[in-house]
Amino acid sequence: MLGGMLTAEFLESIHDIAAAEWDGLFATANPFLQHRFLGALEDSGSVGGDSGWTPLHLVLANGSAAMAAMPLYLKDHSYGEFVFDWGWAEAYRRTGLAYYPKLLTAVPFTPSMGPRLGTQGAVAPASLVRSALDAVQQLATRKSLSSWHLLFPDAELQDRLAAEAGEGELLTRQDIQFHWHNRGFKSFADFLGSMRHSRRKTLRRERRGVAEEGVTMERRTGADIRAADWADFYQCYVDTYMRRSGHPGYLNRDFFERLLAGMREQLLLVLARRAGRTVASALFLFDDETLYGRYWGSLEDVRFLHFETCFYQGIEFCIERGLKTFDPGTQGEHKLLRGFEPVTTTSHHWIADARFRVGIGDYLERERVATERYGEHAEEFLPYRRD
Repeated sequence: MLGGMLTAEFLESIHDIAAAEWDGLFATANPFLQHRFLGALEDSGSVGGDSGWTPLHLVLANGSAAMAAMPLYLKDHSYGEFVFDWGWAEAYRRTGLAYYPKLLTAVPFTPSMGPRLGTQGAVAPASLVRSALDAVQQLATRKSLSSWHLLFPDAELQDRLAAEAGEGELLTRQDIQFHWHNRGFKSFADFLGSMRHSRRKTLRRERRGVAEEGVTMERRTGADIRAADWADFYQCYVDTYMRRSGHPGYLNRDFFERLLAGMREQLLLVLARRAGRTVASALFLFDDETLYGRYWGSLEDVRFLHFETCFYQGIEFCIERGLKTFDPGTQGEHKLLRGFEPVTTTSHHWIADARFRVGIGDYLERERVATERYGEHAEEFLPYRRD
């Protein structure tokens, strides 16, 4: 029993709570927190089973009424998280302690900031934030788990955690991503006009280079996405993963088929074609404010094609739809020169062992200073005119 007569339930499947109830708590257009997205991950076997992602979604209830919900997984490894703690796991191993399994609140394979605690109101009450913290820590203690990790929470939850967590209770980690911001641009040419001449010239040359290779670009959303387009995308996705890492990717074809069936209206598919054949493709998700670039693949090596498919087509889409932000995914300083600005992302970590909590905290403080310097330095490479 938690404070305020709340009880904590840990669901072994997202389907243990009705879609309307889960989505009603989050009340967001963000595609990754929706019941159907998390359900597609589970139903396809991309999480669950022997994937190393075991669902234990937290629901805080008052009687039969769900008051709050949080995605939660028991993790046997650190793959698919994009907040890298392999060094922490190695330190545990060297001292004879088990780092895995651990608890993780995140969207699998999705390094994107967004809601992580859904409640009945627009702003999570302090009591629910505190109860969620207590619930995950009690579960971790009961199962003798090393830690709990909260990845890429939105600003509202970060503020709540800062107010409700005890001193030293959570360790905070920062990283830098690169996002594009719509400054009210009317067209891609208008966007280029905000850049210095040299960078404007470079972007035009890159786009022209793709066209000169005989590649044409198509953007499809909703009902315009055809079965053949989807098959082409998946072939590009798997082929690229196999060439780079020797495995077909974290997400299988069944997941993508379920995504198309359940979330077609929030999908943008970009296809690069040459001589009637798809040679590259990128899949984005979007809501009413943000475009999220997520999955890409190519069958041919065409210079500048990645920039065109994954960046410039997305920027044009944002301008056309009036979207405010384009989150193209993690890493990649090359995004800076193409107009993507450094953005600080945050994760929070509860470490059960006091000795490791002190050691990791010291490391994160040194890392924070380096990350802040990196972000400040990155801004110097932005291509925009100083006026």
